[in-house]
Amino acid sequence: MIVRIMGEGQVRVADSHFIELNKLDDELLAEMESGDTDGFRRTLGALLDAVRRLGDPLPDDSLEPSELILPGPDATLEEVREMLSDDGLIPG
Repeated sequence: MIVRIMGEGQVRVADSHFIELNKLDDELLAEMESGDTDGFRRTLGALLDAVRRLGDPLPDDSLEPSELILPGPDATLEEVREMLSDDGLIPG
């Protein structure tokens, strides 16, 4: 799956990694619902770090359509809340 981190670029992440990413996404969703800003910031960083670590960066000149768009590391809780679906940031 092609994942875009806003403001950074795209990475290709194997489907097998989405179990780990979904756990972080679930944690992020719970922190957002409870208003835990510190936990939100920590988990968002962990989620983005996991995508960077598990994914293979695409060249900057690549024009692949992104199947998943994640907020950048400086996104606020309110900005991320606007991006959420019922499943969180990551479907599934």
